Amino acid sequence: MSIFSFFNKEKKETLDQGLSKTKENVFSKLTRAVAGKSKVDDEVLDNLEEVLVTSDVGVETTLRIIERIEARVARDKFVNTAELNVILKEEIAALLAESHKDAPVDFDAPLPTKPYVIMVVGVNGVGKTTTIGKLAHQFTKAGKKVYLGAADTFRAAAVDQLVIWGERVGVPVIKQKMGSDPASVAFDTLSSAKANDADVVIIDTAGRLHNKVNLMNELTKIKNVMQKVVPDAPHEVLLVLDGSTGQNAFEQAKQFTIATDVTALAVTKLDGTAKGGVVIGISDQFQIPVKYIGLGEGIDHLQIFDKDKFVDTLFSL
Repeated sequence: MSIFSFFNKEKKETLDQGLSKTKENVFSKLTRAVAGKSKVDDEVLDNLEEVLVTSDVGVETTLRIIERIEARVARDKFVNTAELNVILKEEIAALLAESHKDAPVDFDAPLPTKPYVIMVVGVNGVGKTTTIGKLAHQFTKAGKKVYLGAADTFRAAAVDQLVIWGERVGVPVIKQKMGSDPASVAFDTLSSAKANDADVVIIDTAGRLHNKVNLMNELTKIKNVMQKVVPDAPHEVLLVLDGSTGQNAFEQAKQFTIATDVTALAVTKLDGTAKGGVVIGISDQFQIPVKYIGLGEGIDHLQIFDKDKFVDTLFSL
């Protein structure tokens, strides 16, 4: 077995384990949905609709999936219930392809620019700082020089946690005293990273949904100040969402996409929940690609999101 085959197998096992609760939830519901039926009819489709909605895929996305399956049933005239799982996988994968036009990129892939600046947003408690630490670890492991900026200056715990992660993965963390201007921290971080030839800069921001206008102003100010150092920064605005909150994650996505130009999503805590369907719904509704998924507490349990592997794992026995 080659080293690449080993890592791919390890990733698949982590994905299987991480999605096990969602998988069990979906399969038990699907089994009940087709019980006693030999073909996909209106009743089966109604049951399937309920399965997807109660698996946190979301109403609008569920209706789109059902419409696609209805079209296939009408076209093929007779669809056996045994085929339903395959069709479901194909249609969900096709749906995700619309918001994931590019293939997944590994951490060791060449970066489009240097330093590559990622601004991370999200409410407190979703695993934002932990995600930053794990991202820093993955990029460092891939041979990239990483700098972290502790721009959540309103919570001492956030700064302390980022510093701990920095020490753990061996990357510098730029910080200032509590209550400092977050934009000033971002400016210092980019200045230091640029002077030291860093490859990746990850900026943590305050996790508050206190007021959309204030949030928008704060994030815009951070962006504007960063651009004084790196003109096209940030290259990525990453919104971190807690997958275990289900529909609440939709509302967080809505608020943050109003407040700033979110370009990518990281969905965390999928290992401890049966609500993994939220990944499908959020990606579809907001047309923003899910870039990373969190599948456990381990330092290596943050993965690049592969839509095809995700759907295949979720709907395969």
